[in-house]
Amino acid sequence: MSATPSPAAPTRTVHGFAAFERDGPIAPFDFEQREPRPDDVAFDVLFCGICHTDLHSIGPWGQEYPLVPGHEMIGRVTAVGANVTEHAVGDTVAVSVIVDSCGECEHCRNEMEIYCDEGPTNTYDGIDRVDGSRTRGGYAESLVAHGRFVHPVPDGLDLAGAAPLLCAGVTVWSPLRHWKIGPGSEVGVVGIGGLGHLGVKFAHALGARVVAFTTSPDKRDTILALGADAVVVSTDEEQMAAQRGKLDFLLDTVSAVYPMTPLMETLKLDGTLCSVGIPDEFDVSPIALASKRRSIAGSGAGGTRDVREMLAFCAEHDITADVEVVGPDAINDALGRLARNDVRYRFVIDMNAA
Repeated sequence: MSATPSPAAPTRTVHGFAAFERDGPIAPFDFEQREPRPDDVAFDVLFCGICHTDLHSIGPWGQEYPLVPGHEMIGRVTAVGANVTEHAVGDTVAVSVIVDSCGECEHCRNEMEIYCDEGPTNTYDGIDRVDGSRTRGGYAESLVAHGRFVHPVPDGLDLAGAAPLLCAGVTVWSPLRHWKIGPGSEVGVVGIGGLGHLGVKFAHALGARVVAFTTSPDKRDTILALGADAVVVSTDEEQMAAQRGKLDFLLDTVSAVYPMTPLMETLKLDGTLCSVGIPDEFDVSPIALASKRRSIAGSGAGGTRDVREMLAFCAEHDITADVEVVGPDAINDALGRLARNDVRYRFVIDMNAA
């Protein structure tokens, strides 16, 4: 949705970090940020997760440069608009992957704004629905967003570990809830990285029996410590055969194309594999689907209802991401390591680090 630019709107200069060209490094960048509108909340960014989406956006997905990434934010409120009643200065808040939507369609009315019929406004590299400006993300000292998309952070959560919940967390939480995973469910989690390790924690806390699928045998002990009941090396034919027809649901976090048929065969009759890694295509035998009426599904990140429900659940069960905290001066190194899968399990930027 486009809008007529409004250059006369009041702004302030903030300091951030941006890519200035496709596949370019992240460098300091000062830019103009709007003052809060009546429905807005402004906050200082305390922590911002580094997501695989940031790598894609700096590279092939980017639309306009300079580009300020970051959509997993924890911050402290500095100002609120006149219409905002839920938040107050000093509150600890979070922002996820979207910062606006049409607000009128069925999905928006049901607080599933990620599926907005007009398309939601991305937290960064999107188009503001009011003034037509390019949105900037959490690799910055502050952010302003519509209050509907600013979420209270429950007391007790480690703030650095909570930041990745806003994308990685809600992306795995939403399908687990949609497919009603709970006690008695037999769930497989495929790929134990930034998304998958939270998928294991959530499925375990929801009461399911959890089988983790990995290509790395040396990760077994650490994966079991996350809450998995069993760890299966997906390249081991004997281990895979032992799981055939046992699972109700597979949460697949893998973003690469790989042979999926052996995994599909671990599903029971009417089982579902939900892919949240968004690979370019699926490599699966139609016979593996038809033989047990199995399904492949997809899921986006969650809406505002999902985010708030997840944060409350995380506070109740003391769940956060396992993170490595870095300062702004280490962003490029962290992005390079992320591209090599050299992190266990998520990088988070401490925006106040020297």
